[in-house]
Amino acid sequence: MTEKINKPEQQWRDELSDEQFRVLRQHGTEPAFTGKYHDCKTHGTYVCSGCGEPLFTSETKFDSGSGWPSYWQPMNDKAIETTEDNSHGMHRVEVHCKKCGGHLGHVFPDGPQPTGLRYCINSASLELKETKP
Repeated sequence: MTEKINKPEQQWRDELSDEQFRVLRQHGTEPAFTGKYHDCKTHGTYVCSGCGEPLFTSETKFDSGSGWPSYWQPMNDKAIETTEDNSHGMHRVEVHCKKCGGHLGHVFPDGPQPTGLRYCINSASLELKETKP
């Protein structure tokens, strides 16, 4: 298992941009269709912008029309963890980076096959490491 990262809040503030801190550490959400990866077609691996942990690949990315980057599967079950989120009068499943605990977004049961899942992820929580197809 990957060793978990635990840093003081000020260290996170110093290392992340304001938007990354708001999303990753304060469970924020970027406005739809504004993130740098919502319409990205570049081949590669999406890693956590907080710690660099590989999370998703371009092979599982799809256009959900939601305005956020969407994936039908994480790289592996060890990359993420989920918790119940009942904020804003809704019942959702929140997705976190398992290594640093950063808020990534939410997962919904309305995605494509083979999983039927839609991991709706904030661009601010990701960095794309480009690879050749």
